[in-house]
Amino acid sequence: MPRTKRTVVDGGVYHILNRGHNKDKIFCRAGDFERFKEIINGYKEKFDYELYHYCIMPNHFHLLMKIGKADELSPLMKGICQSYANYYRNTYEHVGYLFQNRYKSIFIEDDSYLLECARYIERNPVRANLADKVSGYPWSSYGHYAGRHRDDFITINPLFETLAGNEKGRREVYIDYMSKSRPYEYIVVERIRSFK
Repeated sequence: MPRTKRTVVDGGVYHILNRGHNKDKIFCRAGDFERFKEIINGYKEKFDYELYHYCIMPNHFHLLMKIGKADELSPLMKGICQSYANYYRNTYEHVGYLFQNRYKSIFIEDDSYLLECARYIERNPVRANLADKVSGYPWSSYGHYAGRHRDDFITINPLFETLAGNEKGRREVYIDYMSKSRPYEYIVVERIRSFK
């Protein structure tokens, strides 16, 4: 079956995800998660993009990013995935495909969805039973927004700035916003799964 052409626009915001071949683990220890973050950060020197949110799970990853030039999304993601696959092969003597397919990209047409998408991404470990609460999972951008650690490659989500009049207030609102499960949350999960 031929691949469908992606809709990519200059300055577009995308929810990007990819997972391991056969849903296998692709991040096995702390060094793997850190290396993936380093790779993402390294590509900021080559491509015009802003990373708003991320979550790196044991067998997949999520990124919410704004792309400056439409034609750079594909080489950016190809570079990130290939660089990590090379690292993984060298580290674990892995043979064959690491990722199940090419990455998926979901165009975020409405800016008002930016925080909801961030919420979906950062609550992923809770839904997967890898953490009891969002703050209990170390491999996401949640800690950056909550003031628990700093990720220098993060560009602050524009809607985060609207949550309150000062940094402390924004963090408090954000922590509350991310901490509560919602009944419809699992409907959104099904929508995202349809892209996998």
